[in-house]
Amino acid sequence: MRFVRSSLHMLFMAVTLIPWALAVVLMAPFVGKRRLYAFCRVWMRLCVWAAGPLMGVRNRVHGLHHVQSLPEGAQAAVLLCKHQSVWETFALPALVPHTLAYVFKRELTRIPFFGWAIGRLDMIHIDRDRPIEAFAKVAHQGRRLLGHGVWVIMFPEGTRVSRGQQGKYRSGGTRLALECGVPVIPITKIGRASCRERV
Repeated sequence: MRFVRSSLHMLFMAVTLIPWALAVVLMAPFVGKRRLYAFCRVWMRLCVWAAGPLMGVRNRVHGLHHVQSLPEGAQAAVLLCKHQSVWETFALPALVPHTLAYVFKRELTRIPFFGWAIGRLDMIHIDRDRPIEAFAKVAHQGRRLLGHGVWVIMFPEGTRVSRGQQGKYRSGGTRLALECGVPVIPITKIGRASCRERV
């Protein structure tokens, strides 16, 4: 039964993604990056919502106030998130009331439809095989984005790590925040049948 429900949600995502992604590609030359992000955010919210009736996923969020307001003088932040599944990549734009820019591997931009769409957004895609060059790109683009009030989100372990496990933490996100003088907000995800987001 779990497989059937997951398959239904995957089908829902695929069917809605294709027209949405094509719309993003067509709109990209004519609308600003923030409006394009807002358009994509609606689709992500739809996918997160659909996980409820289709798969029985219930999201409980703790500490959301940490991403709704910042210390005086700060206009953006670096979010350092535990990466356990695809869930957080969809849920965070749906939950966080600010424009986000992910740091992600550039190979994702080659995925049909999904990759074409995220490649049009103002985000930071890097070559993980060239770490020095990758951090230089994160520092340069991250400084620009944070300066415009866009929050940068990174997975400090670099890849997905199973629940209860711990990967090797990288310092890139913290270094970026220190260089730009913005706060760091750590995010972790726990739970099984119902997902809980701790911010």
